[in-house]
Amino acid sequence: MNFDFTDDQQAIKRTARDFLADRLKPERWRESAESGAYDDSVWGEMAELGWPGIHLGEDSGGQGLGAVELAILMEELGYALTPSPFFATASASLVIAHAGSDAQRERWLPRLASGEAAGTVGLVTDGVAPMVPDADRADVVVLVDGLSGMIVASGAAEITEQPTIDSTRRFSRVRASDGEPLEGELMPALDRIEVALAAELVGVAQRAMEMAVAYAKEREQFGRPIGTNQAVSHRCAQMLLEVESARSTTLYAAWTADHEPESLPLAASMAKAYASDAGRRVTTSSLQVHGGIGFTWEHDLHFFLKRAVTDAHLFGSPRSHRERVAGLAGLGALAA
Repeated sequence: MNFDFTDDQQAIKRTARDFLADRLKPERWRESAESGAYDDSVWGEMAELGWPGIHLGEDSGGQGLGAVELAILMEELGYALTPSPFFATASASLVIAHAGSDAQRERWLPRLASGEAAGTVGLVTDGVAPMVPDADRADVVVLVDGLSGMIVASGAAEITEQPTIDSTRRFSRVRASDGEPLEGELMPALDRIEVALAAELVGVAQRAMEMAVAYAKEREQFGRPIGTNQAVSHRCAQMLLEVESARSTTLYAAWTADHEPESLPLAASMAKAYASDAGRRVTTSSLQVHGGIGFTWEHDLHFFLKRAVTDAHLFGSPRSHRERVAGLAGLGALAA
């Protein structure tokens, strides 16, 4: 049995890694973080590559691939700390594809798949969605309140900037009272969004781990690289364990979305919970390996740590997903 990517999936991963490494040097996303604006030329090139519609059917203007390919892309986008509306737009298209009416799918999916339009999804609590990614540039906002949802045109929503510690992605508070109701089930879409977010966390953790290992090899104390010290080498080994475990859990969840959807709810929450914890722990451990330099604004590591912490709270905290796993597995409520 072959558990590796197919040749086409390997090609997607290589293309994404090479493209993002060329277009998004650290100084580019640092500029984006400081200015609060995305580079529209990069988003345009991503759209030309067909990325926004990679997971959508060809009848909707997409590439007709699936959740695994979306996870591959999301990991690379996390690895490059990409400042773009990709995740938010993919989230909107997932919800509309699974829960929208025929008219809603016909109106929005081709535009979202081509990158002509941007979208986003917000989870509503007490009448407001408190942390919605890229709502300020979205053409369509999907608001989910429990098991119901609605589509809101951007001009019909009250959108207020919501600063977070992650300056590489923009967030807003969104409130809207009127919209077009969604007709289908929301959970299949939300589960796929959680898997995509877990994949981004894997990419963030992978990059933070690589930064720590490279620093441990080059930084010397008492005439030896600090990586020769057990305290450092063991920390790096633990980072590898967490990254690979998060990747395996996430790719399994993506596979279930495409091939065994009845297993997706459990697998998606497992992936989101584990990847959220791993992303926080790995970036924090990398900070410890770097020592004092890792705490400076001039070093890039803090951007990855902040993305990991913010992603961990999007679309359900680790605790909420562990509790869902316990419920689905028939174990009852669990403590944190």
